[in-house]
Amino acid sequence: MHTFTSIDFELATSEYNSVCAVGLVSVVDGKIVNEFYSLVQPPENKYMWQTTRVHGIKAKDTANAPTFIDIFPEILPLVYGQKMVAHNEELDRKVLRRCMQHSGLVYEDLGLQEKWECTSKIYKQLGFVKTKLSVVCEIMGIQLNPHDALSDARASAELFLLKDSAKDKLIKYQLVNQ
Repeated sequence: MHTFTSIDFELATSEYNSVCAVGLVSVVDGKIVNEFYSLVQPPENKYMWQTTRVHGIKAKDTANAPTFIDIFPEILPLVYGQKMVAHNEELDRKVLRRCMQHSGLVYEDLGLQEKWECTSKIYKQLGFVKTKLSVVCEIMGIQLNPHDALSDARASAELFLLKDSAKDKLIKYQLVNQ
């Protein structure tokens, strides 16, 4: 239950294969044991101004960065056969699948569950009205640098580990902020 990998991607465009940054956090027996972060050169190093405005990554930042296929050997041991966690699991799962397809890799070879653990959905089920990562982190007392792939992945890992204490923290937060 407390062994998993948390993942987060930042995209350069609205295309799911346009990863420009990735963060992964490996948790074993409830402890963070490994973290991985890399800028990634998206296809054609193409960006939309809207995405750059969100995460601040620009084409000049990734002009010499490795491509997804270049970093895949480093990602593989962190995800292969793992229980996966993400704050927006559907998006991150689709991004991983699309990047692999674009690179000629087979997603099914990773041996992952069909659906991953989704901290946004978990916290919604626990009574959180707003489940934006920054809001949930504030309530749970987790440090976050929003839209930094490693910070987002680390926060998702911590949220997953703290889910059993979430209701109590939410009640205390609501009492203090009424």
